[in-house]
Amino acid sequence: MNIKRIVLDVDKAIEHPSLVDVAAAIESVPGVKGVNITVTEIDIETVGTEVTVEGEEIDYKALIKSIEKTGAVVHSVDELAVGERLVEQIRRRR
Repeated sequence: MNIKRIVLDVDKAIEHPSLVDVAAAIESVPGVKGVNITVTEIDIETVGTEVTVEGEEIDYKALIKSIEKTGAVVHSVDELAVGERLVEQIRRRR
């Protein structure tokens, strides 16, 4: 399966790993061409983030393993785009 984009809900401890450490680990995964980490919430012990990864044939198992190896925790896959091209989601107005 050609994973082109994956959006993950990832938590990390306040002190370690740093966002730079997490980004470096993700960038080293086969198929990754770019990563964006956005802080979504901070509490006394943890930092919640949304991690968007794009590339070609991203190795999902290696991606999860590399994130968890830093000490961060993957909670869920919130978006997944696969195939020959990216299909952008069109937000409906209600």
